[in-house]
Amino acid sequence: MDSVLIYTLVSVLGISVVSLVGIFTLSVKESVLRSGMYLFIGLAAGALLGDAFIHLIPEAFSAGIEGVTFSVAILAGILTFFILEKYLRWHHEQSDHTECKPGEMCYVEKTKPLGTLIIVGDGVHNFVDGAIIAASYAVSIPLGVATTIAVFLHEVPQEISDFALLLHSGFTKVRALFWNLASALVAFLGVFAFLTIGERVEMVEPIAVAFTAGGFIYIAASNLVPELHGTKHPGKSAVEFAAVIVGMAVMFALLGIG
Repeated sequence: MDSVLIYTLVSVLGISVVSLVGIFTLSVKESVLRSGMYLFIGLAAGALLGDAFIHLIPEAFSAGIEGVTFSVAILAGILTFFILEKYLRWHHEQSDHTECKPGEMCYVEKTKPLGTLIIVGDGVHNFVDGAIIAASYAVSIPLGVATTIAVFLHEVPQEISDFALLLHSGFTKVRALFWNLASALVAFLGVFAFLTIGERVEMVEPIAVAFTAGGFIYIAASNLVPELHGTKHPGKSAVEFAAVIVGMAVMFALLGIG
């Protein structure tokens, strides 16, 4: 097997393993984790907005795609996630109000639509990351290694916040780990796409990045910020605001690494 391909696959596998960061919480009671969830929601809101405005949007813009196309891609991300959440909420309500006849087994949806939105958004993001890593190694191994390190450092805070949000959405810790890993493995599809159609993927990448930014903006503004407004205690509100700033600051700090 070509050494460049081996480097690429090993790098993507290493990035995907980061999604299992939540495994360190398996010994912690879920009730304890959920009691501090407001802190994680603040961090996640800041991280998603910071990622969108500090990393993804500038990256897509610098790729030189036409201004209107760039804007439409962001709006498409927002509208797609809006429609997806509409469908998920409808399905959620239908499941909650299902009437079962005696002796029949009924399934009632217990998770919030936010969990699915996180998985989908992260999946698109990881697909792009996989393609970017493959493209970097195609240029040179040192560039591929540097790109992998940058993606790795970027993924650590992202995966921690994703795991926390999946728990907040009603997922058990094991289920949250599984779906976090599943969305992370989508990066291999990005590698496969690049190896299959090469330059065509590079043309689509900026649009996919802008689309992902739109999705992250929607999740943060439509789901997480309203959750933060539900906190009435002044002390907790101050902690939440600080968490949002920290989430943004982490993404800003990673700017020089990319």
